[in-house]
Amino acid sequence: MFRGVFEHQIDGKGRTSFPAKLRETLVGAYDERLIVTTSLDACLHAYPVREWEQLELALSRRNPMEPGVKQLMRLYVASAQECPLDKLGRILIPPTLRSHASLEKDVIWAGMVKVVELWSKEGWARAQDEARTEAGSADVMRVLTELKQS
Repeated sequence: MFRGVFEHQIDGKGRTSFPAKLRETLVGAYDERLIVTTSLDACLHAYPVREWEQLELALSRRNPMEPGVKQLMRLYVASAQECPLDKLGRILIPPTLRSHASLEKDVIWAGMVKVVELWSKEGWARAQDEARTEAGSADVMRVLTELKQS
């Protein structure tokens, strides 16, 4: 399971270090390959290949003409690219993906259980502010209640 928040930088070539703690989880449970794609938010999602393949399989079982499925395929699947870690634990983020998340210098990696999010530092701050504002919402409380009962 991926957890924790880590600050890093992205260089001019689009490389950034994948945090050591997250790398331990990745290599221990999967391999050193990630599928990186645009998120519906202004960030990127990085999936271990096995987790991504499960998502693709679940989507392949759905009707591709169903509006939500079609949009998810266009926004999420079509943008996905395999981005392996190099020997130094860095990952090269392609320009189109960097552009989607406004990744320029300071970046935040956030572990989100089965996926890792990659944010610009500013985007992460905004997302955290929004999450805190909505923390008392009925949706959050419903999920917390369901988790406690399971």
